[in-house]
Amino acid sequence: MRTDILQTLTDSIDRRESVALVTVTAATGSFAASLGQDAVFWPEESRTPVGSLHLGDLTDRVLTDARQVIREKSPRHLHYAEADGSVSLFVDVQQRPPHLIVVGAGHIAVPLAAMAKLCEFQVSVLDDRPQFANNARFPTADQVIAGPFRAELDRLRQGKMAFDNDTYIVLVTRGHQYDVDSLLEVLDDPLAYIGMIGSRRRIRAVFELLEKEQSIPASKFDRVYAPIGLNIGAITPAEIAVCIMAEIINVMRGGPALGMGEEIQQERLARRESVANKLKAQG
Repeated sequence: MRTDILQTLTDSIDRRESVALVTVTAATGSFAASLGQDAVFWPEESRTPVGSLHLGDLTDRVLTDARQVIREKSPRHLHYAEADGSVSLFVDVQQRPPHLIVVGAGHIAVPLAAMAKLCEFQVSVLDDRPQFANNARFPTADQVIAGPFRAELDRLRQGKMAFDNDTYIVLVTRGHQYDVDSLLEVLDDPLAYIGMIGSRRRIRAVFELLEKEQSIPASKFDRVYAPIGLNIGAITPAEIAVCIMAEIINVMRGGPALGMGEEIQQERLARRESVANKLKAQG
């Protein structure tokens, strides 16, 4: 492998970027000379690949297909047959590591942070109480932050591990008002997951209150997993952490399980549909 390609792959890990190493694994006819060539692609069209596959006019098509493979987050073989030859490539995706931000450093956060690290997440823990947010309490976390919730969430957003579709946020603070305040801070970010702890009754009330008092469109809350986690009958903090981590993995892997927030979401969707039908009938 060329030194510049290897360095690019290493740098992408440090910068937490998703990239693909594309290698020509078979080639015939006019493409025969490209066998063994490789290049690094990014999902963004604005980024110029490092290396060259020497595929001539076929390169743009390969670029488009490889970028789609990166977005799908799963390696794949690509095959092309042209009049003057054929070529096969392997797109090996180097994904961004998923980043879990645990907002709240209480009794649930401790086992949750440890489990997430075992599942190869980058883990950040945030709390406004230094006596809880410290490295001694969270020895496996990548970073432990003590400071105001919204201010520190914004700082994380602007930092090296910016909020993106590989970022998972869990709101488990000591008080529901802090959960809601943090939710408002991240509600519009392009996150993979936002989960908030709370009873069904309280979640319903909070969403309705925010819709009414802050004029937040009801549809914005459809992406919030609340009550958080899969229903496994969890009682202890460690068991609750298991049900939260299970839901996160279910979301990340596109699993079939339905979370505890599904009931509330269906209720809200049904209510909006009913209102829309009434307005339509009146009009």
